[in-house]
Amino acid sequence: MAQMNFGGVIETVVTREEFPLEKAREILKNETIAVLGYGVQGPGQSLNLRDNGFNVIVGQRPGKTYEKAVADGWVPGKTLFSIEEAAERGTIVMCLLSDAAVMAVWPTIKPHLTAGKTLYFSHGFAITWSDRTGCVPPSDIDVIMVAPKGSGTSLRTMFLEGRGLNSSYAVYQDVSGKAVDKVLSLGIGIGSGYLFETTFQREATSDLTGERGSLMGAIQGLLLAQYEVLRENGHTPSEAFNETVEELTQSLMPLFAAKGMDWMYANCSTTAQRGALDWMGPFHDAIKPVVQKLYASVKSGHEAQISIDSNSQPDYREKLNEELRQLRESEMWQTAVTVRKLRPENN
Repeated sequence: MAQMNFGGVIETVVTREEFPLEKAREILKNETIAVLGYGVQGPGQSLNLRDNGFNVIVGQRPGKTYEKAVADGWVPGKTLFSIEEAAERGTIVMCLLSDAAVMAVWPTIKPHLTAGKTLYFSHGFAITWSDRTGCVPPSDIDVIMVAPKGSGTSLRTMFLEGRGLNSSYAVYQDVSGKAVDKVLSLGIGIGSGYLFETTFQREATSDLTGERGSLMGAIQGLLLAQYEVLRENGHTPSEAFNETVEELTQSLMPLFAAKGMDWMYANCSTTAQRGALDWMGPFHDAIKPVVQKLYASVKSGHEAQISIDSNSQPDYREKLNEELRQLRESEMWQTAVTVRKLRPENN
């Protein structure tokens, strides 16, 4: 484990050089890894583990997702089973179902979490708010987590490119005394770039804050606000979109992703530098109280309860699809369709 300086704070991280794939294979050589769920994280993690030489099976209910698993090379009755049978066969049970699905199937998979097994999550939601989800693991099993900092699609794509997506890891219960070795082995096995330690509670709280904040909720709110102001003042959809979204995602994001916001500021025009430096303070002061309110709502469990209540409604999927339709058909994102078609790589 390496000590790294993150902005003046020393943290411990685990790299693939320190914890090589060969070591991970040796630690897990006698384990059967059962991946439950083939939706968001399931394909990337299971395929990466399989390609890295681990003994992997998949559990998935019949339907389109099951057929996708078959198309990806999982063989019914051999490496592809029902969720319950996979949980029974696995010595390490990777629960990669959605939060709502975990709660729904928990009563049927818990009997298969017998003494000596390992239960794995990629999100701390179910355990952190177990008083609301009902997901209380048996006391005689290891409970661990590896949470990739990105989608399962990104995890798989970066793996195939020879890169790695960074992940956090945590140990909730260490009954065997080997939980740390197992969680690090799985983290390396799924293709993590490097691993940093967290807890189930910290991961769940930061994850929900990020999704509702800068990763999705806040960024859509900010982009839409700027787009609307430009449109209300006579700018065309193309101009408003290019100045709000296209330049951000196609030009600036790659720059500050690679070298930092300070470098990007230093390499912009003097007019842009001055304006950005002057206005970052007012934006920060306006937004921070909203983030503080969001964090308090997440930490209290209120946001988890909203998700649980919403996802349990019989018409949840229909309502979700309608909300997504409205977002998709909004002027800003319909403009995006045309702008994407006009990018040089598409012509």
